[in-house]
Amino acid sequence: MPALPGSCYCQAIRYTITLDNPESDARTSICHCGNCKNFTGGNYGITTKIPKSSFKITQGQDHIKVHEADNGSGVELHREFCGTCGGSLLEYGANAGNFIYIFYGTMEDHTRGQLEPKGEFFCMMRDPWMPEIQGLFHKEKIKE
Repeated sequence: MPALPGSCYCQAIRYTITLDNPESDARTSICHCGNCKNFTGGNYGITTKIPKSSFKITQGQDHIKVHEADNGSGVELHREFCGTCGGSLLEYGANAGNFIYIFYGTMEDHTRGQLEPKGEFFCMMRDPWMPEIQGLFHKEKIKE
């Protein structure tokens, strides 16, 4: 499969994702948790889980900045973003293993079309005016 491109907002950082099979190698999810809302400034976060080995920075490595913080549940969360425009690129937590979560909006339009959402998480925290997205897997919360 051809490489799927993406970038930060100002395009100082560019990347590619190479997947053998996007249907089985990637999972795009919508998250309604407070942490995602706060970080994205929206009513949900949307990321695509991919193997770390499928992600490659092709331009702007020196622009990447890292922020690490507790996500509110005692889990360290690592986020990478552009030091020029502030645009987020990816995140992963201590339990992510060999996976990273690419911020969906950083992918080019034709890439996003190949990696549509499969599920919604923390649905119990979905804003009351936002309807459930039909046809997706729904999980009220991750753990007690």
